[in-house]
Amino acid sequence: NITYANNERILLNEVLHSVVVLHTGYDQVALRYEKPVDKMEVFADKTQLNRLFTNLVQNAMQAIPAERKGEIHISTLRQDGFVTVLIQDNGEGIPEDIQPNIFTPNFTTKSSGTGLGLAMSKNIVEQAYGEIWFETRENTGTTFFVKFPLVGEEGEGDV
Repeated sequence: NITYANNERILLNEVLHSVVVLHTGYDQVALRYEKPVDKMEVFADKTQLNRLFTNLVQNAMQAIPAERKGEIHISTLRQDGFVTVLIQDNGEGIPEDIQPNIFTPNFTTKSSGTGLGLAMSKNIVEQAYGEIWFETRENTGTTFFVKFPLVGEEGEGDV
């Protein structure tokens, strides 16, 4: 069941804001969002971007052990015609032996779930001409990076 992206000019700021609002107010997790100063437009499917960032934030929340006060930090970095969204958590980190597989469909470390979350996330990012990667340290946390070309910026490719 392949869903094709309905790409259009999207204000990334609005998508991030709505995902943050949706996930604010949990007792166990402090969600910090560094709101970008500039408006940042990307060429993507708005519904799919919402799904992407919701999945990444939920994964971050689930990565935090129950006994730890969770902290998730969302920020953006604008550089050379691109925007990178950073989603950092202070969770358990991703064990080295499973890191190569986390974007593989049907791979999961959870007792429930399909293992499609990060594979789907990667697909959504690629349909918006972006890239996704992560840095992780066991027992310290993980940062996911999602990079998109900005619309209307110098150096923008023909999208």
